[in-house]
Amino acid sequence: MTHTPRKTALILGATGGIGGETADALARHGWSIRALARNPAAGAQGRPEFDWRRGDALDAKAVGEAARGADLIVHAVNPPGYRGWKRLVLPMLESSLAAARASGARLLLPGTIYNYGPDAFPLLHEEAPQTPDTRKGAIRKAMEARLEAAALDGVRSLILRAGDYFGPRPGNGWFSQGLVTPGKPVTAIMTPGRAGVGHAWAYLPDVAETFARLADREGELGPFARFHFAGHWDATGTEVTDAIRRVVGNPAIPVRPLPWSVLPLAAPFNETMRELLEMRGFWTAPVQLDNARLTHFLGAEPHTPLDAAVRETLIGLECLPQASTAQPSTRKAA
Repeated sequence: MTHTPRKTALILGATGGIGGETADALARHGWSIRALARNPAAGAQGRPEFDWRRGDALDAKAVGEAARGADLIVHAVNPPGYRGWKRLVLPMLESSLAAARASGARLLLPGTIYNYGPDAFPLLHEEAPQTPDTRKGAIRKAMEARLEAAALDGVRSLILRAGDYFGPRPGNGWFSQGLVTPGKPVTAIMTPGRAGVGHAWAYLPDVAETFARLADREGELGPFARFHFAGHWDATGTEVTDAIRRVVGNPAIPVRPLPWSVLPLAAPFNETMRELLEMRGFWTAPVQLDNARLTHFLGAEPHTPLDAAVRETLIGLECLPQASTAQPSTRKAA
């Protein structure tokens, strides 16, 4: 009896939100997981079953060595707190592209909506023109352009674009850096948006499961594949904050608007504040992702009910005791 060898996925950013969740999802789907990290011992404490390698995403040689024999490379790395983002992001991607070219692996990139401009709003399609009006958007556009160009040279890639991430693993994101304070009970909610303006949210475990399902059908994908993940569409701009109130069990928790006018005062001294301020336009206009291509390919998009997703997120952020959960979350297809 012959056994089909397990496919191997190299995860860059396995200690982060999207990288960690995608590693877990791929492992559930039978993939062998190899993870590159600056501190592999710390990562191994949480996932000892993974093959941890020491290295930095900026070190092309280290990435290339870790990618030997890999079938998939998940590029899910970002500088913490956006520090040095515009200077480091493209060199990081070049390391992964070189590794994918040498190994023959497909490169997976978690995408965002930032590479679009107002001319593509309010409903984003995969082929909509990319005319960003922010520095971050221009860099995101450049990242995707490099993958598309590399596909002509035989480097296969997959981009899954989604709205603002949230989930049980803290990291860069509006939910954990704006709406609530990790490690503290929820006594107030800060919201960057306003009532009546819709906003797209993406629950990280659902995004990761989508990546895993797409990876399982890698042979059916084109050399340069792009999909949009709809996630949770907050049509009223208040559904996520209302869900936080329901999960916490206190409908009277105050919701306060983010003081956008104060951010410019801190921006000259704080790079994270500068990056957040630049994204204000995505909160003042509704921006939704059209997932028709994804649902046609997969049949359905993985979707955890909003309250369950918010509950697991608050537990992971240590804002809600485990004992306060009324029922476990369930991920289902929608």
